[in-house]
Amino acid sequence: MFSAASAARPGLLDPAAEAGFGWHTTSGVLEREDSMTLSTGKVRVAVNGYGVIGKRVADAVSAQDDMELVGVADVVSDYRIRVAVERGYPVYASVPERSGEMQAAGVPVAGTLQELLAQVEVVVDCAPKKVAAANQAAYQAAGVKAIWQGGEKHELAGYSFVAQVNYAGALNRDSARVVSCNTTALSRISHALHGRGLARRVRAVLMRRATDPWESHRNGMINTAIPETKVPSHQGPDAQTVIPGLDITTLAGAGPYNLSHLHFAMIETTRPVDVEELRAILLDTPRVALVRAADGLEALNSVMELMRDLRRPRGDMWEVAVWEDALASDGREVYLTFQVHNEAIVIPENVDCIRALSGLEPDAAVSIAKTDASLGITRHFLPSTRPPHVTPGEGTPAGFKGAEEPTAPGDG
Repeated sequence: MFSAASAARPGLLDPAAEAGFGWHTTSGVLEREDSMTLSTGKVRVAVNGYGVIGKRVADAVSAQDDMELVGVADVVSDYRIRVAVERGYPVYASVPERSGEMQAAGVPVAGTLQELLAQVEVVVDCAPKKVAAANQAAYQAAGVKAIWQGGEKHELAGYSFVAQVNYAGALNRDSARVVSCNTTALSRISHALHGRGLARRVRAVLMRRATDPWESHRNGMINTAIPETKVPSHQGPDAQTVIPGLDITTLAGAGPYNLSHLHFAMIETTRPVDVEELRAILLDTPRVALVRAADGLEALNSVMELMRDLRRPRGDMWEVAVWEDALASDGREVYLTFQVHNEAIVIPENVDCIRALSGLEPDAAVSIAKTDASLGITRHFLPSTRPPHVTPGEGTPAGFKGAEEPTAPGDG
């Protein structure tokens, strides 16, 4: 295996030769032989872009027993890419011209993105939006399958992916797009009912975080909230690329915080669905976990604090966290409030998408279970002390109450 450490030492084989594949050089360009076979039985993966999503995808791929992370690529030379070196990931320069700058900063550069692509079957592109789309030609020329993130348009890959919704359609495709964090959450929740023929119409209001934690010092908002003036917001039409025929309308805005997103969904059902049935459906839905305000999990920050207390990597939450004691039904519609960790929710989707594109696993349920087990994804964050039954509203804090609200009987 060609390592980041060996890249800094002269006289070693080039990464392709050392990896043991059949290669040839044409006009100085390293190319992969069409007859290449995998001796390890693992799909070989590259991650291009080692930012918020890329670093998490790299770690998740490394945790799979049927995948091998060959290397990561980027253009920066600051602390972010140095973390990859500390983790032992071979680092490549996404743009050849940046290689010298990276090496001058002490980052051992194993080669160029082109050389990395020559060693893999699948590349997960986690570069900033629009930059990622420009990489399509390079991936096609290298003959590798590509996965894009939700910042790119659906048309780039022609297939938008959420594992529990449309895994089968991605099998052996050349490319796919893992949709955004908000669209992933909306697709999981909507499909839980739509897939059972129970959703007539979905309406959702999204309160988005203003910025990611790592760059809050650059462009965070303060003391305000900004409504998105386009209706529907883009997440609704985007969810329809995953669930064709879904009747959904979304409104969105952004607030002065960086700890994930908050969604309020109102789903008109095809028949009466009470809270008990809704709870049972959610408990049967992969990558959805119930939380309770009655347990002190009253807000976005307390749920993220729980992730840190559970020693989750980076405090990540891959699940959609639905407030169980806020579930409601009026016989015509069901109402849900849920939290979406924008930095983490799409990570398991990327892992499953790798399996689908490569044909490594034809069964969605098997892939989802395998990914979930490797990452520690659960449906109950506190299973050892979970009450057997919860009635919405009983023993539950009322949440935020404005000063203008009338005083209820018994209020102090």
